[in-house]
Amino acid sequence: MAWLLLILAGIFELGWPLGFKLASTYPKHFYLYITLSVISMALSGFGLYLAQKSIPISTAYIVWTGIGSLGTFIIGILFFHDSASILRLSFATLILIGIVGLKIFH
Repeated sequence: MAWLLLILAGIFELGWPLGFKLASTYPKHFYLYITLSVISMALSGFGLYLAQKSIPISTAYIVWTGIGSLGTFIIGILFFHDSASILRLSFATLILIGIVGLKIFH
């Protein structure tokens, strides 16, 4: 259950940078996107709080930020035309390998 909470918290973690990007891209809806960012931050932090009761904080924090980082990386490539060079993809893969390794060997 703790791992599911951690994964959900990681998904909410990517909500706040996305909200910030949308707020700067669509200033007409600034307050909506900032509000969604704040809600996403709160849910993400609460999920991490719950998950780290059972998962070591060092593992939980790295997995949480890694999910948020990789998710934001993928969203940036798919929707905001961020670079998808081989080097960037390779280094993102290293983050993924680290997350999986921490899950396997925690």
